[in-house]
Amino acid sequence: MEIQEAIAARRSVRKFTDRPVGEETVNAVLAAAILAPSGKNRQPWRFVVVAGDEKRTQMIRAMREGITDTKARGMETGSAIMTARVMQHAPVTIFVFNPEGVHPWTSHSVGQTFLEMVDTQSIGAAIQNMLLVAQDLGLGTLWICDVWSAYQQLSAWLGESGQLVAAVALGYPAENPDARPRRPLSEVVRWF
Repeated sequence: MEIQEAIAARRSVRKFTDRPVGEETVNAVLAAAILAPSGKNRQPWRFVVVAGDEKRTQMIRAMREGITDTKARGMETGSAIMTARVMQHAPVTIFVFNPEGVHPWTSHSVGQTFLEMVDTQSIGAAIQNMLLVAQDLGLGTLWICDVWSAYQQLSAWLGESGQLVAAVALGYPAENPDARPRRPLSEVVRWF
């Protein structure tokens, strides 16, 4: 598949088949991730792969505990409940951490803020590489940003101390969603 075709064909998939995704295939997706450009070649990413029924059950328990705790503190959780359902049925979920990043509630300097902005951009590029290679391999993906609603619970369960940035649900798609509308270039680009 050509890169422009992969970009145009990629969709956020929320329904997966029961077909397992082999370790070799997951590693091909992760190998693409680590080829992403990164500011100062810091390569600020660590990946934790969750697969198998028992681990998925534990993951969903941690996610739901976090959502309950977040709601109890009076914070909105957005679509986190729906996301937990997607994660529960996806054969693989890959959590993405910045091992040098600080937790959102931690005080940090302006310099650290700028460094994290660079790292987050690099991690975004790594995730996009994952999504495009997965598309090329016939897999469906969902880039998950609302793991923040269970940030502490998921980090503790996974045994990671770095900054939890996102997750990617991965599997063979059981749906083929239509393309979502996009704003035209004329609305988002200004030539100067």
